[in-house]
Amino acid sequence: MQITIEPGWKAILKDEFEKPYFKDLIEFVKYEYKSSKCFPPENQIFSALNHTPFNDVKVVIIGQDPYHGDGQAHGLCFSVGENVAIPPSLKNIFQEIRTDIGKEIPNHGYLLRWAEQGVLMLNATLTVRAHQAGSHQKRGWERFTDAIIQKLSEEKEGIVFLLWGGPAKKKGSKVDSAKHLILNSGHPSPLAANRGYWFGNKHFSKANDYLIEIGKSPIEW
Repeated sequence: MQITIEPGWKAILKDEFEKPYFKDLIEFVKYEYKSSKCFPPENQIFSALNHTPFNDVKVVIIGQDPYHGDGQAHGLCFSVGENVAIPPSLKNIFQEIRTDIGKEIPNHGYLLRWAEQGVLMLNATLTVRAHQAGSHQKRGWERFTDAIIQKLSEEKEGIVFLLWGGPAKKKGSKVDSAKHLILNSGHPSPLAANRGYWFGNKHFSKANDYLIEIGKSPIEW
């Protein structure tokens, strides 16, 4: 299993890679990918880090598991390939963007363009066994992604953290609100959105207003 990680992240996380838990995690992931069908493809496990270098991070979106259906996950939370049906949560994200800033809903759910603008699209768990939601939880990924969030909070300023739903809020609970903007809301899944916990949060305009205010370029959502 080849682990290729963007040099900035590699330097920031070098101590993490040497810890016993991470070595155990990688051994587990290697075994899972050899013995079972897993997602995302092996060369896309660290896509969130590789497409959004440490020095470029302006916004962080925290997801949970990768999608566990065939052909969906490619390493960026909430995103799917151009030829894959848009999942319900992402449909609701697009709907809020249209209501909030007037941008038309795209005909695909491939969000690489967000990542390339500085939006770190990080799942709490970076791998999953096919059709088995949560199957790679509590194996070490959560500790690793906690370390990523902690490094961003400690070593950078002026990042927007978009925390959608209980697990994301919990994961972002240690972000320094004196240095960063934290925006909380319900999850965009239909269950939460249809109860009034998602629509109208205006996170996309609020994020851009903050970025402009501190002298950074806004995100083209």
